[in-house]
Amino acid sequence: MEKITKRFFKTRLALAWLLILSSTACHQTGGSKQETDQTSADSDYVAIFDGKTLAGWEGDTSYWRVEDGKIIGERKASDEPLKRNTFLIWKDGQPADFELELQYKISSEGNSGVNYRSERISEIPFALKGYQADIDGKNKYTGQLYEERKRTTLAYRGQVVEVQDTPAGESKNNAWTGLFVKDTLADDAKLRAAIKENDWNTCHIVAKGNRLQHYINGVLMSEVLDDDQKNRRNAGLIGVQIHVGPPMKVEFKDIKLKTVH
Repeated sequence: MEKITKRFFKTRLALAWLLILSSTACHQTGGSKQETDQTSADSDYVAIFDGKTLAGWEGDTSYWRVEDGKIIGERKASDEPLKRNTFLIWKDGQPADFELELQYKISSEGNSGVNYRSERISEIPFALKGYQADIDGKNKYTGQLYEERKRTTLAYRGQVVEVQDTPAGESKNNAWTGLFVKDTLADDAKLRAAIKENDWNTCHIVAKGNRLQHYINGVLMSEVLDDDQKNRRNAGLIGVQIHVGPPMKVEFKDIKLKTVH
């Protein structure tokens, strides 16, 4: 009886250890899967700037260069004033539905932007026409949706806008008339407070179908539903801008693209 009892307890003890080891293995596997899922989500993004050269990009190298892992666009006081806005254009694709994320830093007098679903203007070197996520050093316009060389302002910061499919639209006072504001995201002062001056910010553009969203540092700044079938574009070029005006400097890094199907 004593031998049976000892054997019984040894068997129970062995089973208990097996259960502990099994539970630990399952827990570790679950953690690994979570990490794998996160890695998979991150891997959906593809870097479109190699951090070393302007390979895959095209622009006037009088103003654009790579330095310390950053694309730098600069017009110095000693340079001739720009007659037109100039762009550094990504040459390796014209994405339709996508998410674009990058880090930027801009001088206090700077005026720039990130163009997307845009097209070249053949008669002007390094010029683009199309949607733009606006950026400026004083954060007066940062986050709004401006359409370069087309319908001008489609949404100011804080607005959710529907652009109507109407022939009556026109640009007045640098803003498009053929639209209506559906909603307000937040008070402009609150949105502006989320944007850092003279420091690095994250710009995130989401373009899916005819819905266009601009985020700065994770905060939705503007949203447009573009129903204007004549003027909207469903795919096109990506580029970053130096605007005409006073001397300025803008820096970009960690530029990555995720196409959406």
